[in-house]
Amino acid sequence: MSLFNPPPPLAERLRPQSLSEFKGQEHLLGSNKLLKQVFESDFTPSLIFWGPPGSGKTTLARLLATKKQCAFIALSAVTSGIKDLKDATDQAKSHLAMGKKTILFIDEIHRFNKTQQDALLPHVENGTFILVGATTENPSFELNRALLSRCKVIVLEPLTPQSLGEIIDEALNASRGLSNKKIELLPEAKQFLIDSSEGDARKLLNTLEIVSEIKKQNEAVDVKLVEEALQKKALAYDKKGEEHYNVISAFIKSMRDSDPDAAVYYLARMMEAGEDPLFIARRLVIFASEDIGNANPNAVTLAMSCMQSYDFVGFAEGWIPLSQCATYLAGSPKSNASYMAYKKAKGDVLEHGALAVPMNIRNAPTKLMKELGYGKGYEYAHDQVDNFSTQQHLPDKLTHKKYYNPTENGYEKHIKAYLEKIEEKKK
Repeated sequence: MSLFNPPPPLAERLRPQSLSEFKGQEHLLGSNKLLKQVFESDFTPSLIFWGPPGSGKTTLARLLATKKQCAFIALSAVTSGIKDLKDATDQAKSHLAMGKKTILFIDEIHRFNKTQQDALLPHVENGTFILVGATTENPSFELNRALLSRCKVIVLEPLTPQSLGEIIDEALNASRGLSNKKIELLPEAKQFLIDSSEGDARKLLNTLEIVSEIKKQNEAVDVKLVEEALQKKALAYDKKGEEHYNVISAFIKSMRDSDPDAAVYYLARMMEAGEDPLFIARRLVIFASEDIGNANPNAVTLAMSCMQSYDFVGFAEGWIPLSQCATYLAGSPKSNASYMAYKKAKGDVLEHGALAVPMNIRNAPTKLMKELGYGKGYEYAHDQVDNFSTQQHLPDKLTHKKYYNPTENGYEKHIKAYLEKIEEKKK
């Protein structure tokens, strides 16, 4: 290959030529999954691929055109305008006149304005072309309803570490990849490369190509060399080892001790080292109930919203709701009273077994059960003074037990005051 005709980038050379070569997106391409059925059926709907960079949107569009034997026209919404759309439409009409369908692929389709999106509508509707759009942004916000109603949205996910590892292996061994360079990639360097790629196959392959160019002859590729290619320092963090447990422990204890600065520091440590953000989000939900509980009943709601928010906005900006939630939980009043109440109750369940439920609060759906005394003497709380009853609820053996001991912290002090008022009236 001459200096004036360099080879395509590694990511382009390794672009899958068939669906069997495609790595990842098993939730779409597995047996009987939606996109696999689209590939195998005679019908091809217009599609919007929504997913993060390097997840395979362009590749899937090209593979679909090949599988369906369609002409393929690619535009970028960043650089294309109405004239480009008109030219593409004219080409599609010419193909259709010769009995061949066209897939019009529009990358970054969310960049089209309303007028440009509207220009697509009649041609999608009358079948001039099959539209396949690609976007990293939520189509619900970026595409107009008329266009969305004519397309099926397909949600792609960041590639898994396993899929990225397979792509590395192929890049090192395939003849169209780097096999001629005989690269020895040390295991820890491979893992760092996978973690740093953040589910983005293109980023991974671009980095690997830089590594192949800057490494010395017969030099094994270690973490330092990958760091140099990435211009990013490898953080001491093993997602399956001791450091994983050390950092998540420090994160939780910082929030427990109401130290938002330390909490957000350890959050950044985990995020920048490639920890699974949904693992962090799940720990926030658990923490909100275990360590805050009824001292701030809104905490678990916010934590759940945080987890859903991350899933909604994706990796690039998902750290924003995670940081908000971590600092909010760290700054909330704390109580583990509800957590400890369950632990105490569980202890009695394990010690005493399934004790008999008092007859007055048993369910009595049949005549026989009523005759046996089920539900007899039950007092409906809303019929009582102040809407509570002094009737027995715990089994006979446990009537003296008290599991929940609310604190004076946050909202829980109101719960404590209410329960104390009830206890006083019971006496």
